[in-house]
Amino acid sequence: MLLAMAERRLGLADNLARVFPDRRDPTRVVHSLVDMFRARMFAICCGYEDADDLDHLRSDPAFKLACGRLPDTGRDLCSQPTLSRLENAPRLRDVIRLTYILVDAWMDSYPREPASVTLDIDDTCDVVHGHQQLSLFNAHYDERCFLPIHVYDTEKSRPVAVVLRPGKTPGGVEVRALLRRLVRHIRTRWHNTRITFRGDGHYARPEAMAWCETNGIDYIFGLSGTKPLARKVDEVADDIRTRRAIENLRFCVAIPRRATRQSPGIANGAPSPVLRRRCSASTSVSSSPASMSARPSGSTTACIARAAKPRI
Repeated sequence: MLLAMAERRLGLADNLARVFPDRRDPTRVVHSLVDMFRARMFAICCGYEDADDLDHLRSDPAFKLACGRLPDTGRDLCSQPTLSRLENAPRLRDVIRLTYILVDAWMDSYPREPASVTLDIDDTCDVVHGHQQLSLFNAHYDERCFLPIHVYDTEKSRPVAVVLRPGKTPGGVEVRALLRRLVRHIRTRWHNTRITFRGDGHYARPEAMAWCETNGIDYIFGLSGTKPLARKVDEVADDIRTRRAIENLRFCVAIPRRATRQSPGIANGAPSPVLRRRCSASTSVSSSPASMSARPSGSTTACIARAAKPRI
């Protein structure tokens, strides 16, 4: 019942159903889209991730009451086949509109347009059982998986958007498309908010960074360790190692909140050395919903922080 109260306060099911086209025959509809969205959300929140769990939960009095039906005499909730048809029904544009509803829910959590927001972008390994459609083997995780991209607001630790995708590292064009759609939707309501993205090294793609600079978006991306980069940061890294040993520091944070140069540009798709901030020869950049720091890893890593041109 607490979940039902929270859902009705946010209006998630109603908003999702509003942008989801119902292509079913109206004369044969038994379960409305709102009821199916609520049943699926409540089941997932209670730990029942698989759709076939609804075959047993559809007659549960608590679930029926949470979905607005009488616990004893009300009609049972939808079954697994009905949910499976629902989850396979949306097209690409439908999925994008559904994602925008989640972004709107995050924006509604602010009483007014904020001066700035910092969004952490990262992917997570979602291991599959069997050879499901678009699941791929990922050598880094040594698993067959999906690799959905998550975006979180660092200040409030709230989810902004989640994009289900195949189990491979996203390319520059894909990252740019995700940032473009997300920023464009945010700008429909927040016209003057300063937006900063933070992410790991595989988000530091020339396509994504060039788009951010062109559209007035700040970013802090990690850079994967390479031999040329190791030579550039060797002197600074030695100094950091020495200070860590002498002062017995747990870790070193060397990520600036804002870069000072206004228009660095990208030369040959590479970040400008002026703004490349060395973290340490033994640090790696990690992003999380709440914080971003440098931590020991034993490999040379750096990060790039760049402030976009001021918005006019």
